[in-house]
Amino acid sequence: MTTGRIPPVVIAITGASGAPYAVRLVEQLALAKRPVSLIVSSHGWRLLGMEAGIADITALRSRVGGVRWDAAVTVYDDADRGAAPASGSARSSGMVVCPCSMGTLAAIAHGTSRSLIERAADVTLKERRPLLLVPRETPLSVIHLENMLRVSRAGAIVLPAAPGFYHGPTRIDDLIDFIVARVLDHLGVDHRLSARWGDAAPRRGVDA
Repeated sequence: MTTGRIPPVVIAITGASGAPYAVRLVEQLALAKRPVSLIVSSHGWRLLGMEAGIADITALRSRVGGVRWDAAVTVYDDADRGAAPASGSARSSGMVVCPCSMGTLAAIAHGTSRSLIERAADVTLKERRPLLLVPRETPLSVIHLENMLRVSRAGAIVLPAAPGFYHGPTRIDDLIDFIVARVLDHLGVDHRLSARWGDAAPRRGVDA
């Protein structure tokens, strides 16, 4: 159940490759005791199963940590376009679509909301709240690029899942943390996931 006075961050997981980024992001937000409104599309669940071995909400709760999950996460059905994230009157601290499929990006860019995820993103834009889209696609077509430009002009931040290497990654988890750290930075959530430019040495680990 979502608790606390801080409005929740809406986290959407869609069908682009990159499910491990989403799992780590939810884990870190729960660790930071930030309320989360979680929406997973049907294709998002398929990718969670394929890429992270997470078949259902029970498995995702277990991966994040049951106690932390129960204190921070509220789950919404993507088919329920009448749920709280669909309304501008429901407060939020912004929204992250991670990973963001090109189909979801296109729907957001053109305002054709057919699901709770797309409607919540539309609401986030119209209410001038932070909207972060984390696409993972390559190569990018002209249509993809034009849609990214369109959402950027509307106020969204396009943060591609393209990790850097200046922090000396040695594990896949280091690359995942690089992207999740950038998302957390834009949400104003403190973390110690990766080294910042100019740091003397990478700061490994955050879990307490």
